[in-house]
Amino acid sequence: MPGAESVAEAERIQQALRQSLVLDDCLPAAPTLVAGVDVSYDKVSPRITAAAVVVDLTTGVEVESVVVPGEVSFPYLPGLLAFREVPLVLAALDRLGHRPDVVVCDGYGVAHPRRFGLACHLGVVTGLPTFGVAKTPFVGSFDEPGVRRGDWSALRDDDEVLGRVLRTQTGVKPVFVSVGHRTSLDRATTLTLDLSARYRLPEVIRRADFLSREALR
Repeated sequence: MPGAESVAEAERIQQALRQSLVLDDCLPAAPTLVAGVDVSYDKVSPRITAAAVVVDLTTGVEVESVVVPGEVSFPYLPGLLAFREVPLVLAALDRLGHRPDVVVCDGYGVAHPRRFGLACHLGVVTGLPTFGVAKTPFVGSFDEPGVRRGDWSALRDDDEVLGRVLRTQTGVKPVFVSVGHRTSLDRATTLTLDLSARYRLPEVIRRADFLSREALR
């Protein structure tokens, strides 16, 4: 993955990589292995950990997980999170013994100011289908979806649809789903619901978050 020494260079890299973005659905008809990735930061040091968790979607059983330690090498800047997190996430994915059919990121895909969030970035550099599930909106506006599990509304920027505001649990705050690479919004929505049988967030993301946090202790 190309590195960046400045904000301007990072934005140029984003724009260049965006030319390779594929927004068609390239997933298998019935994807089996789903990976979730997340990154945690130490509050008092530059220490950082990335975790990747793979589950079998047909059984719900965790197949494997890995945690990779590292240090922050790029400042926190809204819209450029990938330059902090993707290098370590790539290291975690490389250590997996299974190649996932799709990767779920705790973050954004095309729901991003330059339409190239972390899920897009990760998808283009790995070639894997990806999508993002975020807890809060970054860009766009929306109407509140219905209160029942599966209800959704469009996340829009004027007439452009950036994602969906999806209710994964009845009466619980929605999540924000956006495509990353080689995945359609319909498939990303369905997979998010499939992976969120009990909780608001997909279990693979919850598990990756837990493992990455534990590794910092």
